[in-house]
Amino acid sequence: MTENHKEKYEAVIGLEVHAQLLTSSKAYSSDFNEFGAAPNSNISAITLGHPGTLPVVNKKTVEYAIKLGLAMNCKIADHQYFARKNYFYPDLPKGYQITQDTTPICTEGFIDIKGENGDMTRIGITRIHMEEDAGKSIHDVDVYDTLVDLNRAGTPLLEIVTEPDLRSSAEAYQYLTEVRKLVRYLEICDGNMEEGSMRCDANISVRLKGDSKFGTKVEVKNMNSIRNVQKAIEFEINRQIEVIESGGIINQETRGFDALNNATIGMRSKEAANDYRYFPEPDLQPLFIDKNQVSQIKSEMPALPKELYDRYVNEYKLSPYDASNLTDSKEIAMFFEEIIALNQNYKSVANWIMGDIKSYLNDKGVQIDQFPISAKKISNLISLIDEGKISSTVASQKIFPEMLNSDESVIDIAERLNVIQVSNKGDITGFIEEVIQSNPSEVERYKNGEKQLIGFFMGQLMKASKGKADPKVANSLLREKLNET
Repeated sequence: MTENHKEKYEAVIGLEVHAQLLTSSKAYSSDFNEFGAAPNSNISAITLGHPGTLPVVNKKTVEYAIKLGLAMNCKIADHQYFARKNYFYPDLPKGYQITQDTTPICTEGFIDIKGENGDMTRIGITRIHMEEDAGKSIHDVDVYDTLVDLNRAGTPLLEIVTEPDLRSSAEAYQYLTEVRKLVRYLEICDGNMEEGSMRCDANISVRLKGDSKFGTKVEVKNMNSIRNVQKAIEFEINRQIEVIESGGIINQETRGFDALNNATIGMRSKEAANDYRYFPEPDLQPLFIDKNQVSQIKSEMPALPKELYDRYVNEYKLSPYDASNLTDSKEIAMFFEEIIALNQNYKSVANWIMGDIKSYLNDKGVQIDQFPISAKKISNLISLIDEGKISSTVASQKIFPEMLNSDESVIDIAERLNVIQVSNKGDITGFIEEVIQSNPSEVERYKNGEKQLIGFFMGQLMKASKGKADPKVANSLLREKLNET
């Protein structure tokens, strides 16, 4: 397939994200909700679907759904009911899944992402609804049999469904990154796709550019990372274009993604758009959401990434690059917030976090909550630099490493290392006179126009002062003295 063939088409992509919620118990029972427990240990008669058992709605699931809906600019439905989604599978003991069908809790929202051209692109959110997860079928432990772990059955989920507004794999990558960032900021899901706590299905079709009619969509499942979603979409777009260009027809089907070969593989045909026979859940009462409850939840929500980003760029005058890096992780953003509450040199704080601090975290393979230096000490270190008592180089190369392994104050470390800068003009003038007397030929060359020798003199001055002379004061006095000589 040539690039000319590809240029004739555009992709139409919609994503469905399932986010497992960080509740203590499951969606409709008191069974523990935790990852990594021994197989089939977090189960009860309700999880196992025994006759006569009754579900009870987990209030936290509703609260978390409202939080996410507000974060995604959705309308919150005040009246809704639950439904049964009927299908048979070994890891779904009841034979149906409790979900929401015609009355999702959140509708008509949107997320703004940065498009491929750098402009903001709005991705519509069709709906967010509450449901429960199924158990897990395990195929790679026993050679002859499939094993079933029902610990995951009943885990509360939010399914987030977009409008078909995405046009490329890059936009899908950016969208998923924003969703994961949001659920982590809200602390409702850890967003760990490798553990299955956030999963994504992609509905992909292609059409000729300028055509308003959608092509036949294919749903791709079983992707365990944002990067794999991007790869699967890229492969599927190319595959569909090749089929159409060769005279073939795209079949509506479900496909899986083979990460080893970076290819999608047909799993089953999907002729009917809805073959699950939904009907209202008779064992759960209709759900009413009070507007005061929504207002209360909204008032308790943390600052979200976009709000922080806008503040950092517009109020703190940081670059978009700095603001983006600081808001990528809630923990990093909150550490930044802690420091700037004590020190308003926003750019220096950002530089320290993105420089020495992140380097330490990457080298040690730890998160910011394991960083051994407090926000207050980082603030004090920056203040010493701003006051001219230490240089940035000394702070980074000598004091910062000591702070990692010492309970001493920053000033005590600086004094112990004997790195407090000399800013007294009289002391610095003494060093300057020493340098001038020791280098008469260089002084003569400087006077004859070789002004670049100022770097040489500064080097000699710092050597004479053992690196303790305040560079700004020293540079100014040195130029004055050389011009007088």
